[in-house]
Amino acid sequence: MRKLLFFMAIVIGTSIQAQKGEFNVGVNAGLPVGDISDAYSFTLGAEANYLFDVADKFKAGPSVAFINFFGKEQEVFGLSLGSIGDAQFLPIAAAARYEASDKFSIGADIGYGVGISQGNEGGFYYRPVVSY
Repeated sequence: MRKLLFFMAIVIGTSIQAQKGEFNVGVNAGLPVGDISDAYSFTLGAEANYLFDVADKFKAGPSVAFINFFGKEQEVFGLSLGSIGDAQFLPIAAAARYEASDKFSIGADIGYGVGISQGNEGGFYYRPVVSY
């Protein structure tokens, strides 16, 4: 019985592999589009994620970021109404990446953007990703 348990422990121990992941950090910039571009001029952000190999050329894992939308000066008929304050978000998301080649990948982050700035409730977060 001891030999059988010892043999099973060796077989199980050698077949278990730890999933190795890849830690990534990045900085990004963007231009707001649509209605939000009336109030904000550009965005800057930073992201960190930890991606696991799920399948050949496909990775997935958790992601967290910080994004700042820079407010614009508001004018009506040439009169200044003041500026809109910056808006900050803390997106917490699931990230997925598909490596189309050694240097090119596409993917998306989907999750919830926690509103940090005053009056900002946050909401659904989606970010398409193309990297080279």
